Amino acid sequence: MQNSPWSAPKIMETASSYWQSCTLHAAVGLDLFTHIGDRQLTAVDMARAMGTHRRATEVLLNALAAMGLLEKSGDRFGNSPAAKTYLNRESSEYLGYIVGHHRHLIESWAHLDRAVTTGKPQRNQVARASDSQRENFLMGMFNIARNLAPQVVPEIDLSGRRHLLDLGGGPGTWAIYFCRHNPGLKATVCDLATTQPFAEKTIQAYGLAERIAFKPLDFLEQPVPGRYDAAWLSHILHAESPADCARIVEKTAAAIEPGGLLMVHEFVLDDSLDGPLFPALFSLNMLLGTEAGRSYSESRIKKWLSAAGAKNLRRLHLKTPNDSDVIMGEI
Repeated sequence: MQNSPWSAPKIMETASSYWQSCTLHAAVGLDLFTHIGDRQLTAVDMARAMGTHRRATEVLLNALAAMGLLEKSGDRFGNSPAAKTYLNRESSEYLGYIVGHHRHLIESWAHLDRAVTTGKPQRNQVARASDSQRENFLMGMFNIARNLAPQVVPEIDLSGRRHLLDLGGGPGTWAIYFCRHNPGLKATVCDLATTQPFAEKTIQAYGLAERIAFKPLDFLEQPVPGRYDAAWLSHILHAESPADCARIVEKTAAAIEPGGLLMVHEFVLDDSLDGPLFPALFSLNMLLGTEAGRSYSESRIKKWLSAAGAKNLRRLHLKTPNDSDVIMGEI
């Protein structure tokens, strides 16, 4: 439960906090930080480079400087250290894809009241999205997983495991990091066919094409192919109804060898469902984007695992900023 006191200033700040979000979205959409790179440029320089209106560009640059994303000296603007690292497309730590994904979400969030009134989603599914939306979503998930995996993977003992299933694994980030940490492990990523080009490109870039395969799969409609001694379900259940989640866990368990490990990585709600804050808000995000998705509690996830035959259920507390944890059991 959120216990921090509310006040008039906090209500006003919260009501207008999207201003900063939209400023960041616009700058990333214009590739502004990449245009600047390591240089110090004037508003005139930037407007010419981006093909934008001079006065409007200057207003945007000054706002970004006020936010601390740009550094201003005289009439010239340069990237802050954080912008150089995370918002310049040339950086290996670029986070622009996930920023772009949030930009696509913002219109639906403006219609949250309509979603609550009708119970219907307010945006298209990724499978029906434009190429740019799909790229932002998949590579945004890569951004998030790449930052989290180095912390999470060493906490999970897969020594002696031979074949990992990364179900709904998108660009394959988790499979990549599990294989890098466990030299004797191979993996199979199963996801929609539209994901395959992104996954194969990412896997190839990490030099793991010989150990990580991709199999096109609609895991709601098709059985899970192959046999595995470990399975990783990261952030796929929250897009589905409770009944479909139970089916997904059950069919995954059916593909795991006896003694194998079944792991669910999710934003986990308290059993009372009113906290922590991020999973509670994420349930609203799923209301806006899916017919029946939501965040789930530890007890609900453990119920699905137990019904699928998993034993020795336990929760790995990751202490992440968004309250994602791993709940696992042995088949």
